[in-house]
Amino acid sequence: MRNAVKFLISLGAAFFVLLLVRALALTVYIIPDRTLEPTLLQGDRVIVNRWSYGLRTGGDSLFRYARIMKSPVRKGDFIAFYLPTDTPGSASSRKVLIGKVNALPGDTISVYGKSFALPKDCQACSWPYQAPYAIGSAKDDCLLLVPGKDIIGRACLVIYNFHNGRLDKNRWLKSIP
Repeated sequence: MRNAVKFLISLGAAFFVLLLVRALALTVYIIPDRTLEPTLLQGDRVIVNRWSYGLRTGGDSLFRYARIMKSPVRKGDFIAFYLPTDTPGSASSRKVLIGKVNALPGDTISVYGKSFALPKDCQACSWPYQAPYAIGSAKDDCLLLVPGKDIIGRACLVIYNFHNGRLDKNRWLKSIP
């Protein structure tokens, strides 16, 4: 009986630690389509490091968004982010996407042949998001402006690929550049 209680306590503690790691440090997302090829393939299961740009706090109605031990997002990073929306609400209830950072705040981007500067720190701007990042596919055929508060973390490792009912043995534990 005593061994069963010890086992259940150990199992409960392991489950609690797993939930804590999942919520605060690492999480897994699936690449749903081919827009990030050749780096990330459809069906890849990727680990996203939630601490890669600092611990993300708040962002919903109770607490203000902030990052503890903040580090910069770099051009070329593959990041997970919440789909930006104009409607207020919890970020965790929105769809999660993965994309490649193509431009940083302060960079100039071209849209339909016209150049636009992404604001770095604009107090007089009517733009609802301060310091947006331009996120797109690996093929650079589309851009989405994402505020820093919607960035979850950096995709750092492909665990495995499972697509069309098959496991791709060449995609086991591959680092993402």
